[in-house]
Amino acid sequence: MNEVFKYFPDLTERQRGQFLALPELYAFWNAQINVISRKDMDAFCERHVLHSLGIAKVLSFRSGTTVLDVGTGGGFPGIPLAILFPESRFTLVDSTTKKIKVVREVAAAIGLDNVQAEAVRAEKVDDEFEFVVSRAVTRLAPFMRWIEGKVSPNSFHDLLNGVLYLKGGDLEEEIRESGHKARIFDLSEYFGEPFFETKKVVHIPVKN
Repeated sequence: MNEVFKYFPDLTERQRGQFLALPELYAFWNAQINVISRKDMDAFCERHVLHSLGIAKVLSFRSGTTVLDVGTGGGFPGIPLAILFPESRFTLVDSTTKKIKVVREVAAAIGLDNVQAEAVRAEKVDDEFEFVVSRAVTRLAPFMRWIEGKVSPNSFHDLLNGVLYLKGGDLEEEIRESGHKARIFDLSEYFGEPFFETKKVVHIPVKN
C-alpha cells in the first residue's frame, strides 16, 4: 500500500490499517470467487485501490454525502472510497450475487460501517444520491440511462451532483454519443505510474 500512503499521506491509523488489510482479504476471497483477474491481483494496489482513489483526487466527498457505486464487482471503486471518506454513505450494487458476497465480507472484515451492498441492477435502485461512481462497466450512453432519476438535486460540493466515471482512452466520441456535457480529468496529473497515462475521471453533472 505504499503507493496509497504516498499519494494520501494524511490517513488515520484506522484507515491505514483498513487499506493494509485489503490485499490479503482479496487474495483469500478471489481464490474462492473470482472477481479479479490473476494479472490484476499482481498489481492489486495500483490497478484497483489507487485507481479507485483517483476519484478522490478530483473531488473530496463532504460529510453526509451519499454515493452509489454501479457495477461495483468486488467493491471498486466503492470500498477504497468508503475507507477514505468514513463520513459519507456508500451503496454498492452489482447484478452478480457472488460479487456482492465478497463486498460484504471485505467490508465486515475491516469494519466499514458506511457501506451497504446489494445484488441488484442499477435500474432497480429506488433512491437518490449526490454522486454515482463506476469503473467503465459500459459505454456512457447506456450508463446514463441506468441511473436516470437517481441523482439528488441537493448539491453541496464544488462539482455539481452527477457521475464520476473511471475510464481510459479517447472518450470524446463516447461523451458526444451520451448527449451530456462532461469534464475530463487526466489521472496522469495526479499519479506518476505509467498505468495512469491513459486513465481518466469523467464528471457528468446531472440536473433532475
